[in-house]
Amino acid sequence: MKRDLLKTASFAVLHFGVAFTVAYALTGSVAIATGIGLIEPIANTIAFYFHERAWRRVDGKASSRNNAAAICCGVLKAG
Repeated sequence: MKRDLLKTASFAVLHFGVAFTVAYALTGSVAIATGIGLIEPIANTIAFYFHERAWRRVDGKASSRNNAAAICCGVLKAG
């Protein structure tokens, strides 16, 4: 979980920079670019965190299914 939070934080910093730069290039306003640069990445960062967690859960379920199939077929021993 600590890695998820660290990865999320680095993504947030990167995303703020991109959002600010694009908004400033489009509007020429530091105030508007700052607002967009803060609001949009915060929402996206929260979504990214849960996206990562969901993929970890999917990966875990796939691994469990693969192990169950291997045990069923006698490739792995249960327990």
